[in-house]
Amino acid sequence: MEFDTPVLDNHLHLDPANGRGMDAVQDFARSGGTHLLVVNKPSWTLGVDVEEPADFRAAFETTIDIVREASELLDGRAWPVLGVHPGLVSHLTERGYTPDEASELMQAGLDIAAEYVPSDALALKSGRPHYDVSADVWDASNRVLQHALALGAENDCAVQLHTEASEDLTEIADWAVERDLPAHRVVKHYAGGRLAGPMPSVMSEKDRLEEAAERGEPFLMETDFIDDPERPGAVLGPKTVPRRIRWLLDEGFDDAVRTAHVETPRRVYGIETLG
Repeated sequence: MEFDTPVLDNHLHLDPANGRGMDAVQDFARSGGTHLLVVNKPSWTLGVDVEEPADFRAAFETTIDIVREASELLDGRAWPVLGVHPGLVSHLTERGYTPDEASELMQAGLDIAAEYVPSDALALKSGRPHYDVSADVWDASNRVLQHALALGAENDCAVQLHTEASEDLTEIADWAVERDLPAHRVVKHYAGGRLAGPMPSVMSEKDRLEEAAERGEPFLMETDFIDDPERPGAVLGPKTVPRRIRWLLDEGFDDAVRTAHVETPRRVYGIETLG
């Protein structure tokens, strides 16, 4: 399947040791996909029990290596997005860390992720739990998120966020602006078709995409493919974004396709997907 447009999946994971790895990239490319933003998998899914900041490097460098290999299979290229999954706070507190100690360790992990920007990584990843947590854990998680926004500003890069489902995250956008990171460079991963505040990275389901396309506002598209053989079908597969591009074009949403795959990536990340 080929298109007259670049096709970018804004958020997926690759696991060459335990998952499909490059086979998933080939599926994406053969379906018409051209560009990928590959987010490092959570540390605990790679068997890493983080005890000190340096422990994060294994996940970061594995992702950088995967991206180099993936780029060789694409007509465009792939970029790494590095950071600390917000769910780590629960793993740490279950192991006996206080929320404050967990927050400090996670912020230090983000500091290390930022060392790879811009030479090896395009953007940072952070967020806060999408499930119920205690007030102390919530506050600690928000400190991690706010630190990531400050790092985005310091390193002139976008920040992808994993947060609770919401159509209004203006509070987070305001935090970004207070730290000199423009709100449009804060990306809400796993978004619906409508979002106030950050830039939505819309899960590539038809109802969400139709709402986003009809609104005419900037957005991105993603699958959140997790590349975990023990959780087949947990999210969308690597062929999904190209297939949804065909559907959007058939429905007459040509402008929305250009918005999601050319204009918005350029505005958010400073990347050129054309040519």
